[in-house]
Amino acid sequence: RGCRSEEQFQEVLREIEAEVQRRKELIHQSVERRAIISKCYKPKHPEVYTLQDSFLAPEFLEIVRFCTSPGADLQGLLCYLESFSDKRIYRLPVFTEEFCQAFVDELENFEQSDMPKGRPNTMNNYGVLLNELGMDEPFLTPLRERFLQPITALLYPELGGACLDSHKAFVVKYSLHEDLDLSSHYDNAEVTLNVSLGKEFTEGNLYFGDFNQDPTPVPQYIEVEHVGARGLLHRGGQIHGALPIASGERWNLIVWMRSSAIRNRLCPMCNRKPELVEAEGFGDGFTEPLGQEGAQTVNLCAL
Repeated sequence: RGCRSEEQFQEVLREIEAEVQRRKELIHQSVERRAIISKCYKPKHPEVYTLQDSFLAPEFLEIVRFCTSPGADLQGLLCYLESFSDKRIYRLPVFTEEFCQAFVDELENFEQSDMPKGRPNTMNNYGVLLNELGMDEPFLTPLRERFLQPITALLYPELGGACLDSHKAFVVKYSLHEDLDLSSHYDNAEVTLNVSLGKEFTEGNLYFGDFNQDPTPVPQYIEVEHVGARGLLHRGGQIHGALPIASGERWNLIVWMRSSAIRNRLCPMCNRKPELVEAEGFGDGFTEPLGQEGAQTVNLCAL
């Protein structure tokens, strides 16, 4: 599309092939960075690397208690949440203010260190990949399994909300003279959690449009304001973006939660049955049966 000559087409093809190769190398580069960070980095707040109930807002713990109680249902859960339009976007308290402050302070300490740093994606040039800090097993996996999955099971059953078996988690940073905003996109996830960690900022609301599988000729967008220490849960396929901040600095924790039971049937990015390529760690959340040991989440879609 847009190529008017064979030369233009070949140039575009070379750019695509270079990007494919770059992405193939990302996994190995990330493993190398994590090894260096594990060996050489001295955390300022080592306590924030292991999830504790005291990090979580009492209201959030009450929501989880409800969701794990006998007879819990969607209508009862919605009484605890803020809902936005009919797009199935929900706001809820997640962390305490004290934890958010300590966590951001730790992230700033890491940013100021001479450690190697991988960035979340091509759209976010500032931020931290939390698996490279070693936070997957002690913090993010229990957050997903113990606390978020009982909630998503009721909110998004058709998206595998009850069997979210992997994740990709990172922190993004917006500030003047750095990343100001984020263009429209949808996530490589079944369900996304976006928590505002701070600091002080103005503007920069999120906006949400259509679900990517149900576009309308004239999409209707809604804006949702960030609230400190509170999170937004939404479907990964919900088209969304971030408006520019006007002042200050904002840090957000993003957790892409994935269900291999769903994505093994259809890749959410290429909209085809996935052709798998082996990867380190959680990969992109696809699984492949391995003998008698069951499935292992270590695969990427080749496309």
